[in-house]
Amino acid sequence: MTSLASAASRLTIEVDDSRKHARSFAKDVLDGLSERPKWLLPLYFYDERGSKLFEEICRLPEYYITRTEHSILKANASEIISCSTGTMALVELGSGSSFKTRLLIEALLARQGSLRYFPIDISESIVMESARQLLQDYPRLRISAHVAEFDVGVHRMALETFDQKMVLFLGSNLGNFDPQDAREFLLKIRRELGQRDYLLLGTDMQKDPAVLEAAYDDPKGVTAEFNLNLLRRINRELAGQFEVEDFSHVAFYNGEESRVEMHIRSNKTQDVYVGELQRSFSFVPGETIHTENSYKYSIDQVAEMSAEVGFKVVNRWEDDRGYFSLNLLAPD
Repeated sequence: MTSLASAASRLTIEVDDSRKHARSFAKDVLDGLSERPKWLLPLYFYDERGSKLFEEICRLPEYYITRTEHSILKANASEIISCSTGTMALVELGSGSSFKTRLLIEALLARQGSLRYFPIDISESIVMESARQLLQDYPRLRISAHVAEFDVGVHRMALETFDQKMVLFLGSNLGNFDPQDAREFLLKIRRELGQRDYLLLGTDMQKDPAVLEAAYDDPKGVTAEFNLNLLRRINRELAGQFEVEDFSHVAFYNGEESRVEMHIRSNKTQDVYVGELQRSFSFVPGETIHTENSYKYSIDQVAEMSAEVGFKVVNRWEDDRGYFSLNLLAPD
């Protein structure tokens, strides 16, 4: 353990322009609710309340993703970071609580003595909370945290000077991108990596639809509350008048697209006014707002997608059931 004063001296936090995000939220809500079918972007799940709900989801027995990935990291952390030459930094896109990342942090500290960690996440509260706790627990750790969206984070990463870095893109974050967008985002990362750098990519694998649907529609209703929090956020930040009890959470596996879809369904005919947008939006019974896709991959798809954007798969680790894979990619 170390003192609060010492921890503070090893921490910097940079917040992207919040006014820009506020304008983007209003514009994206207007665009999404004006179209048919309606949609909202999943990045807006992660306000302070949404981030806490997601951490709760990660602890649910049905949500195998976090638990499985953690077990892979625990068993293989030393092998994963064996490519470090003694000066490797960690850059994490979508860092959240950094719970799983601790395993890599500990392995690198044991290998090279000190470490620079660059967590990037959209939620300021979760970034600050996790960074301060990490610094309390690891006296040889330095953190430069960035509150930003993924694209901004990749750009910000490029402004730093590293001897060597490993970019972490864990969980099922890549699955939230449509296939072409996933390739384009991986290409952005690839362009910012040197020949000694690596990307550790987490991918959720194709499996029994019943397992997938249970993970996104738990019996306790935590995922439902997480999804419906989007409406509560519109109410809070954009003076919306959504009666949240008149909407329901829906999640199902779309086999043709190999993805789990999440929607918010209207339970009746209704008009909802959003004050900041100065307009109403009409809903009919059963109409949905499409809030998230989570694509599931095969091993061949991961290898093919990586090669298309200039990566080679150096190594891959999976759990015994083949539910999840961690892929160590290097510039080809």
